[in-house]
Amino acid sequence: MLNYIWAFFFIASFIAAVITCFLGGNIDIWSQMSNALFEAAKSGFEISIYLTGMLCFWLGLLKIAEKSKITDSLAHLLYPLFKKIMPEIPEKSPAFGSIVMNIAANILGLDNAATPMGLKAMEQLQAENKSRTSASNAQILFMVINSSSVTLIPITILMYRSQLGSSNPGLVFIPILLATSISTLVGFLSVAMVQRLNIFNRIVLLYGIIFVGIISALGAGFALLGAEARATLSSSLGNFILIFTIFCFITIGLCRKIKVYDEFIKGAKEGFNIAVSIIPYLVAMLVAIALFRSSGALDLLIMGVEKICAIFNLNADFVPALPTALLKPLSGSGARAMMIETMQNYGVDSFPAFVSSVVQGSTETTFYVLAVYFGAVKITNTRHALPCALLADLAGIVAAVFLSYWFYAG
Repeated sequence: MLNYIWAFFFIASFIAAVITCFLGGNIDIWSQMSNALFEAAKSGFEISIYLTGMLCFWLGLLKIAEKSKITDSLAHLLYPLFKKIMPEIPEKSPAFGSIVMNIAANILGLDNAATPMGLKAMEQLQAENKSRTSASNAQILFMVINSSSVTLIPITILMYRSQLGSSNPGLVFIPILLATSISTLVGFLSVAMVQRLNIFNRIVLLYGIIFVGIISALGAGFALLGAEARATLSSSLGNFILIFTIFCFITIGLCRKIKVYDEFIKGAKEGFNIAVSIIPYLVAMLVAIALFRSSGALDLLIMGVEKICAIFNLNADFVPALPTALLKPLSGSGARAMMIETMQNYGVDSFPAFVSSVVQGSTETTFYVLAVYFGAVKITNTRHALPCALLADLAGIVAAVFLSYWFYAG
């Protein structure tokens, strides 16, 4: 699947560039694509260098947590659920602890901690995988949940809305929470259906109710706060949890007579090796995506949607936000730039800007996550991971549009 998708980006980019050149009269399209190609290759390497530092640091701490049995304790809390949704993974697998910490970091918006923990979990799941090149069911489920995971506190989106002068930056908070929850639910159910998991049992339903209850309670609590207080509290809470986690890992390690520095170095070395192994996969995917963006293919897609809306006499107010929606699965930075551009062109409190903000917070950069996570363990056959992840993205985008019409008061 990944081979075909990767080739599709190049073929579609060339066709779109030909159309743009000969029908649109843009003869500079070829130089734009060449510049994008080289810039993406450079960006892929730079991102890997950034990831190297984060991986070394967090995987060093995670090694301390493993030796101190912290991850075992966390995994024990959720093992009844994991037994049902990842039946092929043995009870004492260290992957469960890493998965719990990754999901918790994602919910709290701690991206710099979530990615290293997620890569460690993928590596530990690979140890239980019977195939060296084909993704296991557990890896696929984890990847899809990770690429569509609920983010409780969309700090950056609230920050951009505030900086650009929104009268109510936090207005998008509840729509984002609902849209990203729908995305995660659809992603999980699609994988469960393909893998024929028995999810309609008391254990899975109980954990689901608890999860929804916690998310709803936290979401309602933050919704009651004013926009400025919400942004301040969410940022402070996230940073406190980050530092408190580091403090707990090291303190518990010392109390249990672990050589914390030596274990940290062991984990950091593992992080360095993972970062190096990611580079080829990341460069390959980023170059393909950059060509697709620069070729005019996205513009052609948006024009097609506008014409469909006109034919069926549908409300097309959401169309200016489509660039953010179409770019988000491909490029996080590209989608963020499109969101800001929409805010600047239409006004930060306009409907297109509102939709763009909700879309930005409801989905993940699926192709980036897929390239990094599967590239780290040298998986080339991703099986049904990409279709399920893209279905989750589609659900999140559609939900974001409908929720925006529902919540927006212009």
